[in-house]
Amino acid sequence: MAKYSFEFKLNIIHNYLSGQGGATVIAGLEEAISQTNDCLYRCTFHSDQGWAYQMNTYVQTLKDNRIFQSMSRKGTCLDNSPMENFFSILKQELYYGKVYRSQNELRQAIENYIYYYNHYRIKEKLNWKSPVEFRRFNQKTA
Repeated sequence: MAKYSFEFKLNIIHNYLSGQGGATVIAGLEEAISQTNDCLYRCTFHSDQGWAYQMNTYVQTLKDNRIFQSMSRKGTCLDNSPMENFFSILKQELYYGKVYRSQNELRQAIENYIYYYNHYRIKEKLNWKSPVEFRRFNQKTA
């Protein structure tokens, strides 16, 4: 699975399952940028050392939008701890012990979970707010 997120206190914006082409990756990146263009702080794009980081268009899109590119070193999960933590939670709450009959069913389950995670799943680190609530609260007070 390829993962894409702009981090604002663990707010997961978008994801795609692997096997989709470069145009889909760029479209997902541009959608995530449009959803976070009001970010008052530096945006960070977390991912692994996947093939997208070798795409000139991808890297240039990040630079053009003043987005900090965070990429883990090989074998060093702590470099990308926000995404590693998210995937650990996702697997515990959505994947383990469940059977999905198709890739589409899994994709829909992941999309639903990300919406739930962003809008309803509260976190102690965020003063018992969901990521969306935390972001809105901080935008109002800034």
